Amino acid sequence: MLRATKIIATLGPASEKPEVLRDMIRAGVDVVRMNFSHGTVADHKARHDLVRSISAEVGKEVGIMADLQGPKIRVGKFIDSKILLKEGAQFILDIGCEMGNQERVGLDYKELPGDVKPGDRLLLNDGLVVLRVERVQGGEIFTQVEQGGPLSNNKGINRAGGGLTAPALTEKDIADLDAAIAMGVDFLAISFPKDGADMAYARKLADAASAKYGVGKVKTIAKVERAEAIEPEALKSIIAQSDGIMVARGDLAIEVGNAAVPALQKRMIAWALEADKFTITATQMMESMINAPVPTRAEVSDVANAVLDGTDAVMLSAESAAGMYPVQTIKAMAEICVEAEKSDLVELDADFLGQTFSRIDQTIALGALFTAHHLNAQAIAALTDSGSTPIWMSRHNIHVPIFALTSKISTQRALSTYRNVIPVGLDYTKDRDTALQEVETYLKKLGAVKQGDIVVLTSGEPMGEPGGTNNLKIIQVK
Repeated sequence: MLRATKIIATLGPASEKPEVLRDMIRAGVDVVRMNFSHGTVADHKARHDLVRSISAEVGKEVGIMADLQGPKIRVGKFIDSKILLKEGAQFILDIGCEMGNQERVGLDYKELPGDVKPGDRLLLNDGLVVLRVERVQGGEIFTQVEQGGPLSNNKGINRAGGGLTAPALTEKDIADLDAAIAMGVDFLAISFPKDGADMAYARKLADAASAKYGVGKVKTIAKVERAEAIEPEALKSIIAQSDGIMVARGDLAIEVGNAAVPALQKRMIAWALEADKFTITATQMMESMINAPVPTRAEVSDVANAVLDGTDAVMLSAESAAGMYPVQTIKAMAEICVEAEKSDLVELDADFLGQTFSRIDQTIALGALFTAHHLNAQAIAALTDSGSTPIWMSRHNIHVPIFALTSKISTQRALSTYRNVIPVGLDYTKDRDTALQEVETYLKKLGAVKQGDIVVLTSGEPMGEPGGTNNLKIIQVK
């Protein structure tokens, strides 16, 4: 059984060696993530070029995601690098403090005193330390320690319930966005958007940079990690203005509480699917494998449940960037995905009830799904220029692999996040009969079909024009 769910792996010290990256791609990585919170532009450019080189060597086009840092809402540095806060103690967050001590610490986010009021709870160091605001005086926030613990240099700050006014795109992000597009990345992840306006602004900047450098349009991903972003109207607007969303469970859990996240994950995935957008589920999916060669049973269930929720992709962060077992982690994740997909329900007939289609290419795409399902086809093959036809197909669950056959490398990479879509490079700009024969030959060589199997094929006439899919053909393999 071919794996439908895609795997995204973050690059870092553990995975940037050519031999390790090569094994990771062979083990199942579909997209690599470059985290712009760490490293320089030169570091990321070197990683980008290495991914392109290894992908060509392995024979698999891997997508590249640039994940922008977003607003830096952090404490400053301490004289001794670290302190221990005790419950009940007084502690001051002070925008004028240069080096922190046991009584106070500086802030990278100078606007915080204007964003908080007495009674607010501030969660530091991923929620391990909790401060309750007592009063704000100028640039100082006086707090009482509600939950003590260690606090070290540059740890993050969240306000319980959200409400911080920091913009989604900082000056650093705008510079990094420009550099990432100049490199030729395929996806751009925007951290902490509050609403669709933040994503529309990112889209405007990305399109301008693409035009400046003469490169293709990147797909934008909204990282949903603010309390404000999960309000129904805000979430709908974010989805509408994005190509895909990431269920960024780390910061989101800090703002809304751990217990609320599983239900929010299901809602986000369902709403994105309804809008024909892709979803990525992220954060601590295989966390124990940073130091262990096998996952915990809870992690196996977490990955499997994300698959059953309908996520397009599951993502590794520190597990592949800094962990001891990056290749083993990817193999384990791939195995979990395949097993979960076996029990995934197919309800195509119910999906199509009451739907109307205004576009010919969309009608052909969904007609191909319906036909493949009822004829028990072994494969769907879509000759595509822009990728729209396989994208529409991928929004509906079906246990039939969708082969997206395209002559454009950019389309192969852009389709690397979509569930159940297998992007394949094929020059089909030649005559139609030759192209169709090559499709059959390729699928047989891959082992996806054998003699007597049924393949449902979509194409357009004239061939090679975006949005021109207007043919559906049923082939019995000879």
